[in-house]
Amino acid sequence: MHIPDGYLSPQTYIPMFAVTGAFWAGALRKLKTQLHAKQIPYLAMAAVFSFLIMMFNIPVPGGTTGHAVGAAIVALLLGPWTAVFAVSVVLIIQALVFGDGGITALGANCFNMAVIMPFVASWVFRLFRGQGGQRLSLAAFLSGYVGLLAAALATAVELGIQPIIAVSTDGRPLFAPYPLSVTVPAILIGHMFLLCIVEGMVTMLLLRYFYRHDPGMLKEAEAL
Repeated sequence: MHIPDGYLSPQTYIPMFAVTGAFWAGALRKLKTQLHAKQIPYLAMAAVFSFLIMMFNIPVPGGTTGHAVGAAIVALLLGPWTAVFAVSVVLIIQALVFGDGGITALGANCFNMAVIMPFVASWVFRLFRGQGGQRLSLAAFLSGYVGLLAAALATAVELGIQPIIAVSTDGRPLFAPYPLSVTVPAILIGHMFLLCIVEGMVTMLLLRYFYRHDPGMLKEAEAL
């Protein structure tokens, strides 16, 4: 799901940097005022976990890849704003050091995986959450599943609109060549039937573990 350089037009990646930059600023303000000292080690571990889980890339058509992200469990345990910061740091390191994701596409990649996914996951979890038991597990699974699916859909749309907004004088696409009719099914099918399930299962299992051993983390995360 890391979009490489050359697939997004300036009409897309410049606004994406601006929008994502606003969320980065908001995340920094939240962390300075609301992140507890005992959560700082968890923040570091969350970034490492997200980095590791994103290393398992599966190529999909359209010039990008599919993978789990780990942003949902970070959002549920530490809050969505913390997830914005942690996952963004991972994506920046991957782009600058490992060439995983383009520099020009960094704003879009961060928006998809570090902004959309954590907030969607948090909203879904709060919508379905009950008082523990199976309801909690279902809410956690759906938060990971829907959160990753939303990030994948955003990626597909950003790639698919390029032939519409950036073409040469003779009508040929200048950047990503595939239309929405190709990018949406190509990216979503692999995520719906494999990667979102993995994300949901990882989110559910880790949340149940922390719920048994440190249930206070969930309450603290809701305030972030």
